[in-house]
Amino acid sequence: MQIKHFFDDPTHLVHSALNSLTITNPSIAFDKENKIIYRRPRQDGDQKVSIISGGGSGHEPGFAGFVGKGMLTASVAGTIFASPSAEQVRRAVLTRVPTEKGVLVITMNYTGDVLNFGMAAEKAKAGGVSTEFYAIGDDVGVGRAKGGKVGRRGIGGGILLLKIVGALAEAGGSLTQVYELAQQVNRNLISLGSSLERVHVPGREIPKEGETEGVIPYGEIEVGMGIHNEPGSKRVKASLPELVKIMLAQLLDPNDSDRHYTNITKDDKIVLFMNNLGATSMIEFAGATNECVKQLKEDYGLTPVRVITGTFLTSLDGLGWSASILKLEDTKLGSGKSMLELIDAPAESVGWANTGVATSTWDADQSATFDKAATDTADTSKTNLTIDPQQASKLLKVGLERMAKAEPDVTRYDSIVGDGDCGIGLKRGAEAVMKLLDSGDLPTDAVGFLNKIIPVVENEMDGTSGAIYAIFLNALAFGLRSQDTGSSKAVDSQTWAKAMKSAMGDLAKYTPATKGDRTLMDSLIPFADTLSQGGSLKDAAAASRKGAEETKSMKASLGRAVYVGAEEEWMGKIPDPGAWGLAEFFDGIAEAS
Repeated sequence: MQIKHFFDDPTHLVHSALNSLTITNPSIAFDKENKIIYRRPRQDGDQKVSIISGGGSGHEPGFAGFVGKGMLTASVAGTIFASPSAEQVRRAVLTRVPTEKGVLVITMNYTGDVLNFGMAAEKAKAGGVSTEFYAIGDDVGVGRAKGGKVGRRGIGGGILLLKIVGALAEAGGSLTQVYELAQQVNRNLISLGSSLERVHVPGREIPKEGETEGVIPYGEIEVGMGIHNEPGSKRVKASLPELVKIMLAQLLDPNDSDRHYTNITKDDKIVLFMNNLGATSMIEFAGATNECVKQLKEDYGLTPVRVITGTFLTSLDGLGWSASILKLEDTKLGSGKSMLELIDAPAESVGWANTGVATSTWDADQSATFDKAATDTADTSKTNLTIDPQQASKLLKVGLERMAKAEPDVTRYDSIVGDGDCGIGLKRGAEAVMKLLDSGDLPTDAVGFLNKIIPVVENEMDGTSGAIYAIFLNALAFGLRSQDTGSSKAVDSQTWAKAMKSAMGDLAKYTPATKGDRTLMDSLIPFADTLSQGGSLKDAAAASRKGAEETKSMKASLGRAVYVGAEEEWMGKIPDPGAWGLAEFFDGIAEAS
C-alpha cells in the first residue's frame, strides 16, 4: 500500500480540501466549524427542494464536490472514513439551506452515516421542517447472506443516483417526487468494485516493515472491496478480461440469488457508470471501461445508451475501480424528467466530470452566503398535551438511578461481548438527565418536557446506543405532538403508547435491529408492544426484563458481538449490555409508579 503522503495532519488536510471547492466553484461556501459545503442563495430567489448528503472524508470528490446547481444543496463531511456528527448535519439542515420546499437527507448505507444523518432528519422533522431520509445501497459485492439486515453498502453508483435526484429538484420536483425517485433509481441500480490494494490513511501509524496483515498479495485482486477497505466476496488471480467477466457475472447473473437485486435483460436500456477509486492510471481505467462495454455487448446483448466515466467516489488513493449499471425505467414524471434526461441535465459541481461551471455563474455576484441564525431543532411551540412534571420527574429519576447503579454489571458484560464502553455511556447519560430533573425547570407541556431532556441525551450519550436513544426520543416527541387536537388533554398511558408505536416505526428506518438480534431493541420492543396492547407500566417493564434475559441465549446478528470474543464463553450467561441497562431503567420507573 502507498504510505507516503504530502499531509501528515488529517484534520488540516480535510479543511484544506473542503475550502478548495470554494476556489474552484464560486457559487458555494464553506462552514469550517461544521465542515459543511453549501450553495450560496439562488440568484433568481426561486425556492427548490434542498438535498443534503455527505459522509466521511477521503472519498473526494464525493460528497462535497457535488454541491452546486443541479445537484446537491449541501454536503456535510466527517473526518477521514468517519461519519460527521448528527449536530453537523442538523446545522446544515437548519442554517445552511432553504427549507421552504422541504429537505431530502440522503447518504450511503453505512451504520454511522445512517444513524447520524437519520437523527438530524428526525430532529428537523420534529422541528416542523418537511424532511425525508434515504440511505443508498447499490453494492452487490457483499450478498444478501453476508449483508443480512444491514443490506447493500453504498458505493460509486450512489453518485449517479444523487445526480438524478439533484436534477429533479432543480427542475422543480416536489419533496415527495424527489424522495420516491431516489427509491426507484436505487431499485434499478447495481454496483461492484475491485481493487489491487488496501489504502493507508494520512496521519495513521505506518505499518512496520514485514507486516502483511490486510495487504493484498501481489497478483491477487479483491473483488467487491468496499470504499473503506472492507473485504468483498473473494480474492482472485485474473487478467483484466477475466476480472471483468467475474464482475459482470456478479452484477447480472439472474441465477445468483445472493446478489441478483435487479433483473436486466437485453431488451432493457442501461447506463454504465465507471468510477475510479483514486489511483488507477487513466490509461488502465480507460482500458477497463472498454472491456466492460465489450463484454456487455458480446455476452449480454447490452449496449449502454450512456457510458459515464470519471473519479466520483474514491477510497483515498485506492488502486481499483467500480462499475455500476442503471436500468432505465419510466419515472412517470413527464417531459424532461426521464432518468436519462435527468442524467443529461447540466450540473455546476466540481465533481461531476461531464459538465463544467457556466460562464454566467462565474460572472454573477457571488458574495452572498447562507448564514441563518442557528436555532434549536426542537419545535418549541406549545402543545395542549399536559403532564405533572414532578410526578414524571420522580418516575424518571428512580429509573435513571437504577440504570446508573447497573453500570458495573453492564460494563462487565460489554467488556466480554463488546468494547466495554456501554455501561459508562449509560451512566453518564443517566446522571446528566438526573441533573436536569433536579434543576426543577420543567414545563407542564409534555412535548416541552421531552424537548428539555433530548439535547442532554444527544450531548452526553455517545456511541451507537446514544444515537438510537436520541433518534427514538426525537421521534417520541413527534409522536406526541401529532396527537395534539387543540384541546387541553392530560397525557395518559394510551397517549404514550401511541407515541411509542409511532416512534418505533420511525426508529426502524435507521436501524435494521429488531427483536431477536441481541441488541437493546430486545428490551425496548417488548416494552413498547406491551403498552400498545393495553398493558400496564409494570407489565411493560416485566416484558422488557424478559426480553433482556432472553438475549443471554441469542446469537448476535448486529453490533460488535457478532465478531468480538468467543461465543462459547458467553452464550447462555451474558445478556446484551444495552438491553440489560434499558431493562433496569424500565424496572425503576415501574417500581416508582
